[in-house]
Amino acid sequence: MHVVLPGDIDDRTVPSGGNVYDRRVCEELVELGVSVRETAIPGGWPRPDPATRTKLARALAGFPDGAVVLLDGLVACGVPDVVVAHARRLRLVVLVHLPLADETGLAPALAAELDAAERRCLRAASAVVATSPWAARRLVHHHGLAERGVHTVTPGTDPAPLAPGTDGASRLLCVASVTPRKGHDLLVEALAAVADLPWSCECVGPLRRDPAHVTRLRRLIERHELGDRVRLVGPRTGDQLAGAYAAADLAVLPSRAETYGMVVTEALARGIPVLATAVCGVPETLGQAPGGGVPGLLVPPGDARALAVGLRRWLGDDDLRQDLRRLAWRRREALATWSESAREMAHVLATLRE
Repeated sequence: MHVVLPGDIDDRTVPSGGNVYDRRVCEELVELGVSVRETAIPGGWPRPDPATRTKLARALAGFPDGAVVLLDGLVACGVPDVVVAHARRLRLVVLVHLPLADETGLAPALAAELDAAERRCLRAASAVVATSPWAARRLVHHHGLAERGVHTVTPGTDPAPLAPGTDGASRLLCVASVTPRKGHDLLVEALAAVADLPWSCECVGPLRRDPAHVTRLRRLIERHELGDRVRLVGPRTGDQLAGAYAAADLAVLPSRAETYGMVVTEALARGIPVLATAVCGVPETLGQAPGGGVPGLLVPPGDARALAVGLRRWLGDDDLRQDLRRLAWRRREALATWSESAREMAHVLATLRE
């Protein structure tokens, strides 16, 4: 099987949920005995320059007739003129992490252009893989795809020790790239509204994807005089990321759009409750603990005031915190593994070889 990936797949300075998904699924497919040949193509996806488009075209042309080719949607969906030309010759599977037009802050004309390009690409593919049930339903209805050709392969989790936390309440952790879609500005406004309570918040995630947004966010933090309580620490991986989770009492995800929200299950894998926006696929990701009960709090998206209410509830109610922590511990035991995700992906790919 051939896999076409973004060029930053292993760049630790710009980690993303999509890159983690691609890497872990490829690794687990190999463990299952699948022969995986990766082609990583650097470029400004989903709108690459001509040289990058040529590299993708050459890569696709080099695959043998009838080959199963899994393409990351960030690479494939913006360039249907390159991809669709090979749809009859190859068995193309497009993996959609986030519909292109759902990225926050796009000009309407650009969003429409990307949406049309994605539709053309997905309709030509032999199969489409979405990373959440919500995303699969949306792709079917929005792009007019046949349900039988759209599959769901959700992210897995790695086993992790229970997080001891800090004091059980006050240490907040937000793991997300600092971009408009992730809603850090909403989080800062909400934190300003609960500044009378004890808390500190560490924001872990790449800072270079949208430098102008990062600058605006730093100014917002300064305006609310929260510089000693809100820290933008940049990307963390490995032991550093594990340490951030270990110290966390509550994980916060204030996204405006989120297909799945891998950080939700990464937190739950450590028994950490989650405060998140009830957007797109996040409620399904948070799920329920065995026996019932949601292991966190969900608030409306794009609403800093609602986010502040959720924070105040968490910080001010010890009984609530204990209940949510117990639910997170139970939910932790029911999370899927990356091996399970890879088996689901292998099943999808096997159907194309029949």
